[in-house]
Amino acid sequence: MIPFLARRLASGAAVLLAIAILVFVLARLAPGGPFDEERELPKDVRAALEARWHLRESLPRQLGFFFAGLARGDLGPSMRQLDWSVSEIVASAFPVSAALAALALAWAVPLGLWLGSRAAGRPGGPADAAATGAGLAGVALPSFVTAPILMMVFAFGLHLLPPGGWGELRQAVLPAVALGLPVCAVVARLARAATRENLAKDYCRTARAKGLSERAVVVNHALRNGLLPVLNYLGPATAAALTGSFAVEKVFAIPGLGSHFVNAALGRDLTLLVGVVLVYSALLIAVNIAVDVACAALDPRIREGV
Repeated sequence: MIPFLARRLASGAAVLLAIAILVFVLARLAPGGPFDEERELPKDVRAALEARWHLRESLPRQLGFFFAGLARGDLGPSMRQLDWSVSEIVASAFPVSAALAALALAWAVPLGLWLGSRAAGRPGGPADAAATGAGLAGVALPSFVTAPILMMVFAFGLHLLPPGGWGELRQAVLPAVALGLPVCAVVARLARAATRENLAKDYCRTARAKGLSERAVVVNHALRNGLLPVLNYLGPATAAALTGSFAVEKVFAIPGLGSHFVNAALGRDLTLLVGVVLVYSALLIAVNIAVDVACAALDPRIREGV
């Protein structure tokens, strides 16, 4: 297991390094700058601001300054929020995005497993048809479509929940539902397919012959042994919950990292944009490594490279 983990950590570090170089270069080469939308600045003021962020240096020198800051754990100052560093913005906003993603996954994964196993246990029945239809709808409708619909129905129509904000559990319900619906749909489809495949195998027939109920066969045998596809999906599911929060946080006015990412892109805040992308990339690489290690622990063929 240790050699497998070492290989995954090395590959993850290489991917993160490539992402850091790529996103920094693309951000610097993109047209426009953080001061273009401001009133015309005096030349000496503009020169001082550009010198602060090394914008007049060559691209390789800018990249060198960037990695020197990363080595110290410094993502640099924000180009638009002058009183804040990128690290301070990330530290204040990331817990909000992480909490929203955790709430979305906390209901979406268990419900998806329940729907998928129930549909697999009764193929062709109403539960199977309902789970399949709901799964298709959940996959087809992205979060930025379902979020305004949920707001119009439950906030402005029925007045059951607040339309936005953050700080109370009631305010997190609609964004967590909007963010978790696609994840729930995919988990249900994966669980249904894996459970149906396992129900046709010999060990499930043996369990039935021993007198176990169909529910026990589905839950304790077929679904339990079919969790590997769902576990593999938890990495992309976490990515979907985090990156999908960009639109959801904007719709529901949640002060998370996704909102800062959108504002940084619109305001050409290059340092904040690069910092947010790196934080998300590092987190997603770490989650994928953790999922790979968990899968390798369940299936020895994975860590042996078979």
